[in-house]
This record gives sequence, structure tokens and C-alpha cells, in this order.
Amino acid sequence: MPTILILFGLKFRIYVHVLSQDGEAKFQVGDEIRLMVNKGMKPKDIKLAESIIEENKELIITEWVKIYGK
Repeated sequence: MPTILILFGLKFRIYVHVLSQDGEAKFQVGDEIRLMVNKGMKPKDIKLAESIIEENKELIITEWVKIYGK
């Protein structure tokens, strides 16, 4: 799992939540994109979301760091 920060024994990892009309999914973002949870999203939407996350991985990580710090 991609840990971006460890402080006082706490590990901080990057996750992306994706919502659709059918459900939602949670992906882990690191060297690889990994589906962690799927609650009702169709397989075609999971593949599309994974592709979009991969194409925008740097932006996602940058924005995550802006929000949560590093």
C-alpha cells in the first residue's frame, strides 16, 4: 500500500472515492491503482474510473497533499 507519511506510528495512505448513479467505489492510489471496495458500480464504470484515475494520478496526489498535507 502506498504510504505517503508515517508519524507517531500512524500511516497515511491515499484513497479516491468515486460515485456513480449505481453506487460507489474506493480506489487506492500509488504506483498502481487498486480497487479496494465496490458498492454497486458496474464493471464498465469501474474500468472507466480506474483509467481516469491512472491518467490523473499526479493531479490526485497533488490535490490530496494540498488538502491533508504531507
